[in-house]
Amino acid sequence: MFVTCLFAGILVSNLLPLLLPSLPRIAGTPTLALVADLALGLFLPLSLVSIQLWTLVDLALPILLLLSVQVLVVTLFSVLVLFRAMGSTYEAAVTVDGYMGLALGATPIAIANMTAITEKFGAAPRSFLIVPLVVAFFLDIANALVIKAVLYWLY
Repeated sequence: MFVTCLFAGILVSNLLPLLLPSLPRIAGTPTLALVADLALGLFLPLSLVSIQLWTLVDLALPILLLLSVQVLVVTLFSVLVLFRAMGSTYEAAVTVDGYMGLALGATPIAIANMTAITEKFGAAPRSFLIVPLVVAFFLDIANALVIKAVLYWLY
């Protein structure tokens, strides 16, 4: 259901200006930026509030160990491989920061990381095109297809 809504949103936002050019475009407006910041600001605390951490007390040490290894691997891969492969530019740094947010959290974390950097050091328009498109569209569609295929194969 999520992927269907995502795909419909992408189609509507890209085809509506072509079909009804007299309507004003909302992409890149301060109103849309405010709504996006508000939605992200609400999502992060609400998702953290719903986590019942006390149920994981017995698994605290293994989780801490796995988390430490994940942070180390993601950081080393991002700095030593990904940043250099992308050209070692400012845009590469912002894009890699988005990747690290995704690898260590979720899509909203990636966007929040990138927003924090660009608010302090300046815009990175290609990063804000690449990361959300790849993460929210291609990755979610690929996940839906792979999960469905694996479930079909298992059952």
